[in-house]
Amino acid sequence: MDFLPPRNDAFSAPAMAAEGVARSDAVASNSAANRKLFKSRVPIYPKEVDGLYRNLKWAMMAITLSIYYLTPWLRWNRGPGAPGQAVLVDLAHERLYFFFIEIWPQEVYYITGLLIMAAVSLFLINALFGRLWCGYSCPQTVWTDLFIWVETRIEGDRAARIRLAAAPWTAGKVAKRVSKHAIWLLFAVGTGGAWVFYFNDAPTLFHQLVTGAASLGNYAAIAGLAFTTYSLGGLMREQVCTYMCPWPRIQAAMTDTEALGVTYRRDRGEPRGPHKKGQPWEGRGSCIDCNQCVAACPMGIDIRDGAQLECINCGLCIDACDDIMMRIELPKGLIAFDTEANVERRLAGKPARFRFLRPRTALYGGILVLVAAIMLLTLSFRHTLDLDVMRDRNPNFVTLADGAIRNAYTLKLMNRTGQARTLTLSVNGITARSVNVIGVGDVKGAVPLVVDADKVRTLRVLVTVAKPDLAASHALNFTLGDTNGKESRNVAAIFVPGDVK
Repeated sequence: MDFLPPRNDAFSAPAMAAEGVARSDAVASNSAANRKLFKSRVPIYPKEVDGLYRNLKWAMMAITLSIYYLTPWLRWNRGPGAPGQAVLVDLAHERLYFFFIEIWPQEVYYITGLLIMAAVSLFLINALFGRLWCGYSCPQTVWTDLFIWVETRIEGDRAARIRLAAAPWTAGKVAKRVSKHAIWLLFAVGTGGAWVFYFNDAPTLFHQLVTGAASLGNYAAIAGLAFTTYSLGGLMREQVCTYMCPWPRIQAAMTDTEALGVTYRRDRGEPRGPHKKGQPWEGRGSCIDCNQCVAACPMGIDIRDGAQLECINCGLCIDACDDIMMRIELPKGLIAFDTEANVERRLAGKPARFRFLRPRTALYGGILVLVAAIMLLTLSFRHTLDLDVMRDRNPNFVTLADGAIRNAYTLKLMNRTGQARTLTLSVNGITARSVNVIGVGDVKGAVPLVVDADKVRTLRVLVTVAKPDLAASHALNFTLGDTNGKESRNVAAIFVPGDVK
């Protein structure tokens, strides 16, 4: 059977001559007079395919969307008075809850560590398997796949959508377009609605949203996220990956020719051209130039042109090509997850090899293990109490009538447990005439203070040093400990002595 009209062999003399003419024409058209700074978007209508990688994408879409939409509804018992949502960003009380982990503002280094691990993991995945994240897990890819699925169910597969786009406006076309965009908007609103649940108690906020009792900020957040989801996933699609996302530009520095990626095996496919049933295969490649890989690509590229910035390694072109190979009774794998180095080896008559352990992958893996180990150790030995000390700077000090100097400090005593605790506070390291805790009075030695469960208690402490002692050391320490002596925190501070004479 004849698939497409013949084309020139990419490696033949006529093709090379034609390429030279095309380049000359391109140079001429790129003159200052003819250069265009903007090119209108060419709509892409990806063909729906079946196969291993399409099924993997369906599975990943189901997993990622389920995690996103269902996580805010998971419950976790933290005791009386504590929020019962498993994953919650509690901005009002400055807490981040993740199941059994509770992150305070002073522990932002945990967030920093998680971001570093996420970045290095992305680098490692890219060095091993190319843009696998982009093809399967990126939110832009997941929602674009979902929106294309809706479009296909309503308007039909690729050929039907192309015909519909070119057809005049009729009642049927209007009905299909309105239905498609309405469903897109429902998914977009659901996306925004799920996001705000991460910042509020989900059942409570859901009831408020339905009854109109939610805050204007929540409605605005849902509207903003719905607009971006609808625009990016439904209207802009591949343009986000090509023009807006910085990762395609960064990934070139994170990969090499040994990284697995969707690869056209030109050692097997060339020279390409149409093929009729019964014709011999001698002297030609397996590619019959059917363009099914291009039709299936959601980015609208031709993988046979080699590695390209736009390719997201989704593998749909592999499914499309494998289907054609089975029809013409040739082995699958003309397009496959392979390496550019292997293609060059086969062209040189050498066997293919896969090197997953390379200097860059070892470096990324080592950094990932190191950061993960540091995070685990700091989490394992995490303090359940903490102390912040801030000295007043306006004024730096107060001179009393007898020449003594007084400094003021603001202390924050933090109890990170689910029970109220009696903690002891002491000041040492300086010869103080008096230490006054506002609300308690002058204290000598360790003073017991009650801090409520999962709360911060703020205190004002006045430290006064007599004039004869001002020439001594100006360093002092605030020590906060629990009554059983198992845990304590020591914070160094400075006493400003004024103009010592």
